[in-house]
Amino acid sequence: QVQLVESGGGLVQAGGSLRLSCAASGRIYVITTMGWYRQAPGKQREVVATITSGHTTNYTDSVKGRFTISRDNGLKTVYLQMNSLKPEDTAVYYCNADIITVTYRRNDYWGQGTQVTVSS
Repeated sequence: QVQLVESGGGLVQAGGSLRLSCAASGRIYVITTMGWYRQAPGKQREVVATITSGHTTNYTDSVKGRFTISRDNGLKTVYLQMNSLKPEDTAVYYCNADIITVTYRRNDYWGQGTQVTVSS
């Protein structure tokens, strides 16, 4: 069994900061790419940022310069530091990881989601 558990969401005023964390656990052999996605009410889920095991990062244009994704491979944890938050960043944020288990099965896993609300 593999689980992704997120933490760190909440309510913040525009211009504020939040840090999301997502820890993977279970029968994990290796984690390749990890990422953060978000889904606002009435919209499709979109990718926010991704990071490879070698720490190569990619960001959607709307968060470049404001959000930073990082990971600790030893802790099997990915982080999303969100600064200069805007009301349009309000969404449920989901952690995602591409994981190969100890039985060499490769699957895409998702966290349960954490709400981020930015007030104006």
